Amino acid sequence: MYEQKTIAIAHIKEHATTYVFMIILFLTGITFGAFIVNSMHFVQKQDLFFYLERFFGEFVTENSINRLEILKGSFLYHVKYLLLIFILGLSVIGLPIVWILLFLKGLVVGFTVGFLVNQLGIKGFLIASLSIAPQNLFIIPVYLIAGSLSMIFSISLINKLFSRKISQQVFRPFGQYMVIFGILLIISFFAASVEAFVSNGAMQSFIKAYYSPSK
Repeated sequence: MYEQKTIAIAHIKEHATTYVFMIILFLTGITFGAFIVNSMHFVQKQDLFFYLERFFGEFVTENSINRLEILKGSFLYHVKYLLLIFILGLSVIGLPIVWILLFLKGLVVGFTVGFLVNQLGIKGFLIASLSIAPQNLFIIPVYLIAGSLSMIFSISLINKLFSRKISQQVFRPFGQYMVIFGILLIISFFAASVEAFVSNGAMQSFIKAYYSPSK
């Protein structure tokens, strides 16, 4: 355990620039998403809010939430996203797409939270805290690590291709690459479980209270 911890720390120190770059890229996406909300016209916001209210109305009228379906859908989404990042890391030329995926993930989070807060104020912030934050506390680090590892592996592969040092030197990093992505998939399943069994129930309870006649 101590040896693995030491290896992990050494890896982070060696590739700190890559991890910092991915974090900045993701935060830039969040900022850009929030900027889009602020730049929207009043009519556009009203149209989008109309659909949001319809969603809230349908959400609270449901007697029960099919949590297993939510778990399945959420986990499959994470599997597809991580598998795409994994493959792009192997493709060498797919690195820019990995950057775009991380940026878009940040943009979606920034836009969603920004729009809820812009339209509903403190209640929007609470809805975002209940419905978006719990699972993203786990899944955002997963995507950041996945994107960083994809970038590291891709650059390493490019270096080996140009130096013509393929063969056995590639197999060990590839094995480690696969193992870490396997661990990330397990964490993503936990994040999907949080979304299905925690976030949705909490959001439904809050929205029911928000839409009650007394409010």
